[in-house]
Amino acid sequence: MSYLLGMDVGTSSTRAIIVSEDGRLVASAATEYPLSTPHPGWAEQSPEDWWRATVTSVRQAISQSGVQPAQIAGVGLSGQMHGSVFLDASNQVIRPAILWCDQRTAAQCEWITRTVGRDNLVRITANPVLTGFTAPKIIWLRDNEPDAFARVRKVLLPKDYIRFRLTGAFATEVSDASGTSLLDVPARKWSQEIMDAIGLPMSWLPDVYESPVVSAKISAEAAAATGLLEGTPVVGGGGDQAAGAVGNGIVEPGIVSSTIGTSGVVFAFAERPSTDPLLRTHTFCHAVPGKWHVMGVVLSAGGSLRWLRDTLGYTGYDQINAKAAEAPVGCEGLVFLPYLTGERTPYPDPYARGVFFGLSLRHDLRHMIRAVMEGVAYAHRDSFEILDAMGVETSTVRASGGGARSPLWRKIMADVTGKEHVTINVDEGPAYGAALLAGVGTGIYPDVPAACHAAITVESRVVPDPDAHATYSDFYKVYQALYPAVKDVYALDATMVERHIKT
Repeated sequence: MSYLLGMDVGTSSTRAIIVSEDGRLVASAATEYPLSTPHPGWAEQSPEDWWRATVTSVRQAISQSGVQPAQIAGVGLSGQMHGSVFLDASNQVIRPAILWCDQRTAAQCEWITRTVGRDNLVRITANPVLTGFTAPKIIWLRDNEPDAFARVRKVLLPKDYIRFRLTGAFATEVSDASGTSLLDVPARKWSQEIMDAIGLPMSWLPDVYESPVVSAKISAEAAAATGLLEGTPVVGGGGDQAAGAVGNGIVEPGIVSSTIGTSGVVFAFAERPSTDPLLRTHTFCHAVPGKWHVMGVVLSAGGSLRWLRDTLGYTGYDQINAKAAEAPVGCEGLVFLPYLTGERTPYPDPYARGVFFGLSLRHDLRHMIRAVMEGVAYAHRDSFEILDAMGVETSTVRASGGGARSPLWRKIMADVTGKEHVTINVDEGPAYGAALLAGVGTGIYPDVPAACHAAITVESRVVPDPDAHATYSDFYKVYQALYPAVKDVYALDATMVERHIKT
């Protein structure tokens, strides 16, 4: 029997899984690493940490599985999107990678938009340029670290840096490249027009592939480090959301995923690159060749609950879930805005921050924990309402990510959105989708939908409670009113932070 290796270079860890050709999970290993915030609103990581975690996780997965390296037919890569890895002429990392949740590039986003032209930018990339995206990070380097900028010869996304370390090849694929503000999304290729307009050489960019296409093969050096067999094919893979969507079977109309990881994502399949008229969602290339997807993003979803967990000194989530279950639906008016690292959908605001609103003497820790979970659900409802207005079919919602492991949070999500949420037989997200893409690229499956149909089945369903949904719909009105009420204060606070916090 043949096996497939899927990897996900995440924000908190790198996961490696081994899947049999019939889609059965055989082994899973993850290795964590830190995230650095050297200045308010910044987020960085060392690419070398990703590589060390890759080596450790792959070796552990192979050992755990008992599979021989020669039985691994292909490797699929996934990872956190938008991050920028800058390499010099010797292919050495110049500085720490700037991550997807970093908010330092507001001025550079404005410059790119003016320089390219907003309408032109949206026509080519199908999206506005946002602070988390890759292009403004490159321009930030030019503006703020000119010596480092002068050394740049390649710019890679996180998973594609790992591809380089595994294969020696500079390559990416269309789904991850869609989040750079440098890809012609309708045409599924790099935009020479944008690169020329902002003064960047095309040679800095890696070759771009469709997600299931073999992009390179494991090198002798990487084989020695990881235990993989030299020459094993590595497919394009996918950005974490596109690969996660494949891992959830979001490869045909009507099936939507609702993911609570560090960030939160509502992801819908699209036959063509349609955009929200108000540009509140993202339209990217899907990992399914010739298809696209529409995506709403909450920057701090599970990240908000993790922040609260760590602040309270808990080591796990069981205590937190138990306490949240003791609080009533709607938390007696306590509402949380989960904007700890700025926000994207529906408010692309790098200055937005978290808020507890409605605190009273009646509220205690139980209410605060549940309010965080409900606030994330309200934020997801924002995305669902935009998709509904766009006419995007959302007949089935598949819950995924760490938040989906909580029965309470799944129920809150179903009750807040008013949409049935289901879980499936696998819970490995992007790594699993990357493995299925490797199966397509190596001929085990004929195409991506066939791979999903062969491997994925629905296991449980959560039907919305009408009374709870009615209560949440009332408090959702409060949630919706809060951001417009404090938007100007966010900008004022950001100014004060810049003035008074020095690093």
